[in-house]
Amino acid sequence: MEVLQHWQGFYNDLWFWQYPMATLAISMASFLLVAIPWTIVAWLDPEPLRKYKIQQKPFEFDKYLWPSIIRIIINNSILAALLVAVWPLMKLTAVHSGAMPAWYVIIAQLMFFLLLDDFLYYWMHRYMHENKWLMKHVHSVHHRIHNTCGINGNYMNWLEYTLTAGLTLVGPMLVGAHIYVVWLWVAIRQIEGADGHIGYDVPWNPAHLFPVYKGPVYHDFHHAKFKGNYAGFLPYLDEYLGKTHIPAYLRYLKGRRAGLTPQQIHQQEKELRLSRRQTMRKPEAAEV
Repeated sequence: MEVLQHWQGFYNDLWFWQYPMATLAISMASFLLVAIPWTIVAWLDPEPLRKYKIQQKPFEFDKYLWPSIIRIIINNSILAALLVAVWPLMKLTAVHSGAMPAWYVIIAQLMFFLLLDDFLYYWMHRYMHENKWLMKHVHSVHHRIHNTCGINGNYMNWLEYTLTAGLTLVGPMLVGAHIYVVWLWVAIRQIEGADGHIGYDVPWNPAHLFPVYKGPVYHDFHHAKFKGNYAGFLPYLDEYLGKTHIPAYLRYLKGRRAGLTPQQIHQQEKELRLSRRQTMRKPEAAEV
């Protein structure tokens, strides 16, 4: 009975609802805030926006809409249960609801969270591709969708979902962040997670206001090509941690800098593939 009363005390604690539970709720609300409008856009697929589609083919909307919604419900239910289980340990961390830090401290903390999270996510994500068991049983779920829309951002195995969520909290726990800063960081991370799957590279996307974020193109190429582009926010990690950039992505960026639309770049890629196939056939023709 004493043990039961001890645990009941944890979950009657207001801090339990402010810290893990409110953070989870803000995380999901932030994701849906971006994912729902862009999912509707993908469903309507309006003619004026088609030139901005990163992949010039139909979204897999009908096939993965409801599976994505079901995954969101299941994954967040499992995550909520795990947060309940680990709350006695979470309560010992230095995350707090006391005095707010100065604005420049908040900015510095957010930048630290971003850099650390992206570094850790890069290696976790890359390892999920390189480890055959994890690829087959865990990460392959997320890669079932090759041309994503917003709601697909959280379509993944529950283990990958909880590991990704855990990485997000490493930085705040290390520095003992204020709970409001934690909420802000989690919202930013989930907005990026949804935006990375919207499937459109529109120039007026407000996510481009983040100075280090390259938009949905980076992760979209990961879904299209499967290997490479392993980071979240910071594409430079592929350059310095193993040359894992996807070549087609780099050509895409070059085309965009030249003023081409995604549609025009797609046409260039088709012509490049055709040219390569013809080049490969020439030696065979010469032998004949």
